[in-house]
Amino acid sequence: MFNRDSWQSWEIWISQPSFVNFLLVIGIAVVSYIALRLLMNSVLARVVNWLSHKKGRWSRYGAEVFKHTSRLLIAAMALQIGLAVAELGPVWSARVSHLWFLVLALQFGLWVDAAIAFWKEGIVQDKAGRDNQLTVTMVALMFRIVVWAVVLLSVLANLGVDITAFVASLGIGGIAIALAVQTLLSDLFASAAIGVDKPFKTGHFIVFNDIAGTIEYIGLKTTRIRSLSGEQIICSNTKLLQQTIHNYSRMSERRVVFNLAISFRTTAERAREIPPLVQQAIEAVENTRFDRAHLLMFDDYALKYEVVYYVLSADYNLYMDIQQAINFTLLEEFRQRGIQFAMPLRALEFLEDVPLATEGRGVGQRGPAPSDTTTLHPGGGHSNS
Repeated sequence: MFNRDSWQSWEIWISQPSFVNFLLVIGIAVVSYIALRLLMNSVLARVVNWLSHKKGRWSRYGAEVFKHTSRLLIAAMALQIGLAVAELGPVWSARVSHLWFLVLALQFGLWVDAAIAFWKEGIVQDKAGRDNQLTVTMVALMFRIVVWAVVLLSVLANLGVDITAFVASLGIGGIAIALAVQTLLSDLFASAAIGVDKPFKTGHFIVFNDIAGTIEYIGLKTTRIRSLSGEQIICSNTKLLQQTIHNYSRMSERRVVFNLAISFRTTAERAREIPPLVQQAIEAVENTRFDRAHLLMFDDYALKYEVVYYVLSADYNLYMDIQQAINFTLLEEFRQRGIQFAMPLRALEFLEDVPLATEGRGVGQRGPAPSDTTTLHPGGGHSNS
C-alpha cells in the first residue's frame, strides 16, 4: 500500500509535462501504426489485385514492388507521427525530420531492390536468359550496389555528414582493397567479360590446350568443365580467357581432309579413276558436300591423293560414321578394280660375279685388282714384270 507521501510524489511525477508527452507520443504512435497498417493493407491489396490482372511486365513489377513495403518502416512512420504532435524543441524536431528522410530513403531502396530482383528472376526464367544468366546476375548486382550506395550517401548527407571526404576515403580504401584482392577482382571482371562477349555458354563443347569438355557452369570466379574422360575441370576465368579456345558447338559444318596412299604399281589409267571414285563415294552419303580430290604428290613409296569434303553438321559421332562409310566404300571399289594401297617397301639387290678385293685396295673400290706376275729365268734369277 502506498502511503500519503508516496501517492503525492507519484501525482507530482505523472503530472510533469515530459511524462504526459511520452504517453501522448506512445498513444498516437500505436493508433497511427494500426491505422497505417489497415490503410496500407487495403491499398496494397487493391493495387496488387489491379496490377495482377494487367498484361504487362511493368504491372507485374509494380505488384511485386508494393509487396515489399516494410512493416518496420511503417512503425517508424507511426512513431514520427506521434513525435510530431509533441513539443520536442528545435533540436529534437530537426532529428525527427532526419528520421523522416531515413525512413523514406530505406523504403525507396527496398522497392528498387525488389524490382531488380524480380527483373533478374524474370529474365533468367526465359530460355535466352538462361544462356545469359551470368550477365544478368552481374548487371543486377551492379545496380543493387549503386542503389544502396546512393541511399547510404543520401542519408549521410541529410544527417550533415561531409560525404565529399567520405567518398574520398572510400576511394582510398577501395584502392587498398583492390590491391589486396586483385586476383579475385580479375576473375570477376573476366566473368563479366564472358557474360558480355559470350565466347561460350553453358552446354558448349570447347577445346583449349590439352583440355576438351562441355561447359557445365560459369561462375563469378571459376568455370567448370566436364571433360571427355568424365572428371570435372575447374578453371579460373582469367586463365581461361588467356587461352585460345576452340568452340565446336558454334560450328555449323565440319571440313574434313584425308589422304590416300596408292601403290606405285597402279597404272596411269587406274590412277585417273581414283578421284571420280572418291567423289561418288562421298556424294552417296547423306549430310556431305564434296569439295575436291587430287593426286597431290609422288611420295617416297606411294601416290598421295588429298581429299576434301564437308560434313553438314557439327556432331562428331556423325562425322565418324560418315568417314567410316566412305572408307568401306573405297575399300570395296579399290579391290574390285585391283587398286592396291601402298605400304613402305625395301628392295635388296644381290650382285653376282663381283671380284674380291685384294689386300692393299681401298674399301669400296671395285674391279679386278692388279696382279703380280713372277717370271723365272733359266739362269736361276727372277724378275718382276
